[in-house]
Amino acid sequence: MKTFLLPHLICPACLPAEIPLKIDRSREDRGDIVSGKLSCEKCRRIFPIREGIAFLLIDPDSYRGGGQSRYDDTEMVNRYLWSHYADLAGVLSTGEANSAWAECLAETATTALDTGCAVGRLTFEMGSRGRWAVGCDLSLNFVRMARLLATERRCTFSLPLEGNLRESFSFELPEHLCSDTVEFVVANAQALPFARETFQQTASVNLLDRVSYPLAHLYEMNRVAHKAGASFLFADPFSWSAVSTPEDKWLGGTATGPYRGRGLDNVRSLLQGKDRIIAPVWNIIRETRISWAMRTHTNHTEIITSEVLVSTR
Repeated sequence: MKTFLLPHLICPACLPAEIPLKIDRSREDRGDIVSGKLSCEKCRRIFPIREGIAFLLIDPDSYRGGGQSRYDDTEMVNRYLWSHYADLAGVLSTGEANSAWAECLAETATTALDTGCAVGRLTFEMGSRGRWAVGCDLSLNFVRMARLLATERRCTFSLPLEGNLRESFSFELPEHLCSDTVEFVVANAQALPFARETFQQTASVNLLDRVSYPLAHLYEMNRVAHKAGASFLFADPFSWSAVSTPEDKWLGGTATGPYRGRGLDNVRSLLQGKDRIIAPVWNIIRETRISWAMRTHTNHTEIITSEVLVSTR
């Protein structure tokens, strides 16, 4: 874990109190803490750092099994590598989506957060626009792959061609995607381990319908963002499922309840001050739709469309 994160880390278990974490380094290499631990003096929890990865979860065992475990599967990691980086491997059909996501970011932002970062493409884009950026995800293998990319700046992976036949892809990160200015940690988007007002740019992309408590996630994204001079990129396909989110916690897709109707309408209203949950309010400066792809094999590619809100305050 890069040392530039240290002043901004708090104990996620003690929220809403923000208790700074204390670092105990076992091994450090040129500003990267390879092994050690972070500890909270209030609740006495220990958050380990292993192989350079900080594990900032309140209860790591609660995320094993169920719907979350599939994101640590090697084949799922490869699918996300294809979705994030296939344009760099010459698959031109994925380039438009990646360019579209990047165009939704602020041109400059000193600090940035990408929640649900997967294998990190948007985090790298953020890091190229400011002083530093951090991506967080519940999947250890996503975070491990993103950190490996930051170090090696190249990758080879494979996906099924047909049946047992495989097709390999190789790519290198282009020069403009910086490595030194990014970090990736294992963390929960509903209990972020960062102090309030840490980030000038925040992003929640294709995550809201995959967390167990979407409203808590939006609240957390608001807490860690600057109160003024901030940008927030929100996007989601609103593929609600009881496997990921209890139905009574959905922020759309139902005919009754406080968040009946369409998810986009409800999220927009929350950002603009509905129920006074989000404050200060956000100004929606752009609404769009972005289609992106996930490949299973050469003749099966799923196209997903996300509804997008770009906000500032």
